[in-house]
Amino acid sequence: MPRIKTADGTSLYYEEVGSGTPVVFVHEFAGDYRTWEPQLRHFSRAHRCVSFSARGYPPSDVPADPARYGQDIARGDVLALMDALAIDKAHVVGHSMGAYTALHVGIHEPRRCISVTAAGCGWGSAADPAAREAMRKLAAETAQMFSEQGIAAAAAIYADGPSRQAQKHKDPRGFAEFARMLAEHSALGHALTMSMVQAKRPTLWDLEAELKRFSVPLLVIVGDEDDSCLDGSVFLKRTAPTAALLVIPRSGHTITSEEPAAVNAALADLFAAAESGRWLVHKPPARS
Repeated sequence: MPRIKTADGTSLYYEEVGSGTPVVFVHEFAGDYRTWEPQLRHFSRAHRCVSFSARGYPPSDVPADPARYGQDIARGDVLALMDALAIDKAHVVGHSMGAYTALHVGIHEPRRCISVTAAGCGWGSAADPAAREAMRKLAAETAQMFSEQGIAAAAAIYADGPSRQAQKHKDPRGFAEFARMLAEHSALGHALTMSMVQAKRPTLWDLEAELKRFSVPLLVIVGDEDDSCLDGSVFLKRTAPTAALLVIPRSGHTITSEEPAAVNAALADLFAAAESGRWLVHKPPARS
């Protein structure tokens, strides 16, 4: 099984297919390296595509020490993967938890990014401090659920959350596959990821100063029924000078597999524009 070692010795499983300009895919909390199959099948025809399972997600290692999880560590894992595979620059495509990580890579290591995509980004972020605190409380409860109930029971509850209902009803076969893969994860990995990454990472509003200086072409994608991510996605569009926003109608949080054709089309446009230097930072001035 292909693996790389991070600085602290954690082993990360990855899959690689295709050749050409590199694309690194970073999965969501409820996903793993398999989440990106609709994108790998499409983009590997002309790109070098890499997908991996984050620490805490088998077949990658599941460290038992909480100190080995965190947003900065997640960012470092993406860069460690790129270093190990001799990828100097890539399109970094993240979904949800992975979107936060992709943004952090773009903020701290812009020279390593051809473009950044933040799909379904915003859970846990809010302008209102009370709403932020409520989300952190929910994160703590979710971590406890995985820890106490085990992966099968907790995964069934988590998969059936409000933001997954669009896929559940429009694509029951795809939803069943998503739920099955989630149930194959590690309860310990989910508990520690939720408590140490999701609950403790800075919100998008905390990153406002850094996002105002964001220099990498940025595509923000969100489903219009993904309520917890809509405000954050609009905030990214309004704050980052390189951001473009795509809202996909009648769609929820599991957007990359729920609406792969729309997501892939948007990514293809981003990749082509970023590689040719045609991704506009600002709208051109209006003519008088």
